[in-house]
Amino acid sequence: MDTPLRRRHLIAGLVATVLAATGGLLAAPAPAQAADAAHRSLRTADNPDWMRHLPDATSLAALSLPGTHDTLAIHGGAWTQTQENHGNSAATLAVQLRAGVRAVDIRARINEGNTLTIHHGGTYQQANFDDVLNVLGSFLATRPTETVVMRLKHECTGEFGSCTDASGQLGFADVFDRYRAARPGLFWVPSVNRWTGAAVPALGAVRGKVVLAVLHGPRGGRHGQYGLAQFADWGHGSSTYVQDEYHVPNVGAIATKRDRVRRHLDATSAGDPTRMYVNFASGGSVFATPEAVAGGALGVQGVNPFLLTYLNEGPEVHPPVRRTGMLMMDFPGGGLIDRIIAANAGLTS
Repeated sequence: MDTPLRRRHLIAGLVATVLAATGGLLAAPAPAQAADAAHRSLRTADNPDWMRHLPDATSLAALSLPGTHDTLAIHGGAWTQTQENHGNSAATLAVQLRAGVRAVDIRARINEGNTLTIHHGGTYQQANFDDVLNVLGSFLATRPTETVVMRLKHECTGEFGSCTDASGQLGFADVFDRYRAARPGLFWVPSVNRWTGAAVPALGAVRGKVVLAVLHGPRGGRHGQYGLAQFADWGHGSSTYVQDEYHVPNVGAIATKRDRVRRHLDATSAGDPTRMYVNFASGGSVFATPEAVAGGALGVQGVNPFLLTYLNEGPEVHPPVRRTGMLMMDFPGGGLIDRIIAANAGLTS
């Protein structure tokens, strides 16, 4: 059956094949825009424990959380890379956490020995799920005021352009359960229950822990009831509380993506205060790389600089954004991360 996900995998596979056949002659273009406050300047932000100022009673639904889409996609060329490369084995994640990122998007393949390795499509990202959990565990042990929200996705469809799981292994949820059991205390327990979704917690209940938002299958369906109950209809792409219109057919269509992000940002700011909202600023296609969408190209403003401007605009332009929800970005800049965190200022005691 033809689906947007299958078409994306086919396009990614075709691009990879063409690049290989041409010996790299058509390889990734130079960055669409130079680094600035909104784009490709992650290390300029330094917010290792920004949640310490927030009262324990604060609901996660009230928070503005800087996040990264395809958090560890740092290899594979311009059509696959979504984040600045700050090192393999999840070293890139450590830099993101130090900058202030508190929402992550992890994509994994089932490998031999019932292990999980990190992939974006068919490209191994030189990191394993153990690396991810080691970095998260170390960070939260030293910064116990913080929490990290994780979306975990089974990446492999077995189709052209995607990855294929190793044969003869346990199912994805069973493999995940082994990792969870081996690290008691790392995950907030109600969020990793296969049979019952969790209510949105208060910050005090999840400090020092990872909150699983959803455990996704390779085509968007959920594994069991893991995660937060409010995301029951979060499949592949957008849903009730999620904007993930990821297909940006060309550079000119970045304007449409900007508008979708803006509309969901406004809905988040004015929406149900008891619900978490997720807004993917990311997108791409064979004619618009993730970096072009994030940073801009050919005179078209990217989503990231647009976001920084929009968040900074006063009430004389539009109603101020009071919360951003989980804002999942490609190549975020330090200034943009700082500004999202600043949206939480009204929550401090």
